[in-house]
Amino acid sequence: MKKRLIISLIAGAILGIFCIIGARIRMGEAASDLFLFSTWFNRIVLGLAIGLYTPKNKDVKISILRGGTIGLIVSFSLFTATNFIDVPGFIAGIIYGIIIDFFATKYDI
Repeated sequence: MKKRLIISLIAGAILGIFCIIGARIRMGEAASDLFLFSTWFNRIVLGLAIGLYTPKNKDVKISILRGGTIGLIVSFSLFTATNFIDVPGFIAGIIYGIIIDFFATKYDI
């Protein structure tokens, strides 16, 4: 489980940087530093949630569904905090959940 957690946290941190870049491009100066930090931190929490889960089934196909579901749940918290305005960020959270769980499942040997 330790390797899965490390992979998930690193992936969440890296994907969080992409979220910051995307939010800055989409929103420009309207994206406050606090919002950008919250976006990045949300991806860290996403990685933590995925990393702490120990799957009984290491099937990569199932990791896609599981990652998407966890991504949806965790990203919904940030989506509600934006008054349901940041739809691209919400969708990215679902996709990033799939990516994180896929790599964590594939490389957690």
